[in-house]
Amino acid sequence: MLSIAIVTKNEEERLPDCLKSVSFAEDVLVVDSDSTDRTVEIATSLGARVMTEPWRGYSGQKQFAVDHCIHDWVLILDADERIPEETARAIRNVIADSGKRVSAYSFRRRNYLHGRWIKHCGWWPDRIVRLVNRKEGRFDGRRVHESWITQGQVKKLDVPIDHISFRDYSELVHKMENYSNLGAMELLDNNKRVSPFTPALHGAWMFLRTYIMELGVLDGFDGLVISIMNAGGSFLKYAKARELVRSQKSKERAAGRVNE
Repeated sequence: MLSIAIVTKNEEERLPDCLKSVSFAEDVLVVDSDSTDRTVEIATSLGARVMTEPWRGYSGQKQFAVDHCIHDWVLILDADERIPEETARAIRNVIADSGKRVSAYSFRRRNYLHGRWIKHCGWWPDRIVRLVNRKEGRFDGRRVHESWITQGQVKKLDVPIDHISFRDYSELVHKMENYSNLGAMELLDNNKRVSPFTPALHGAWMFLRTYIMELGVLDGFDGLVISIMNAGGSFLKYAKARELVRSQKSKERAAGRVNE
């Protein structure tokens, strides 16, 4: 028996195809965080259970969804992801084979930009853990790039999940801005030291890694844009971390003067 856990906010356009691709599951749960469009209505009309929950962050929201699933085996998805038929068959097979001592399964994820599968830039095979036994692990609590943590065996499945990552460059920019904010706060949480040179060094390294080492050059203009966005996101993460540190120190000095 399988549950699907999907977290949403204003996903009326992409959610229907996601839900249709997981119609093989016995339980589908959508956890919505205050959508202002028809997301909840669409999820209900397509047979999903719906819960509303204020945003807890990526780890917290997904953990909430997993905790409220009915079955122990949970497939964790975003609204812009799809399960191809070959992957659905593989999932049904591994769920049925209860003799194997496996706590989670990872998949290769096909990421798309402008409707085109991006095969380089570190976007393929982009292996990610998504099918989990919820009794044998949990999310790690990170603000961004959250991961499922388990002490049990994680097995690789050589079937894909389709990720309709970005419809246009504006969505790439929006993600860069959001993730750089969260990444900067995570650096601050971990007391990471950021020198004046750190943002530029990390940004330059990320561009070289994405465009040259991960062969983004072979993805044409899209590969160039992705490489620039990766570099910009890395630069901004460290630049914003320095900004947060300066702001924090300024507040501490102001509080010290008030106490005097």
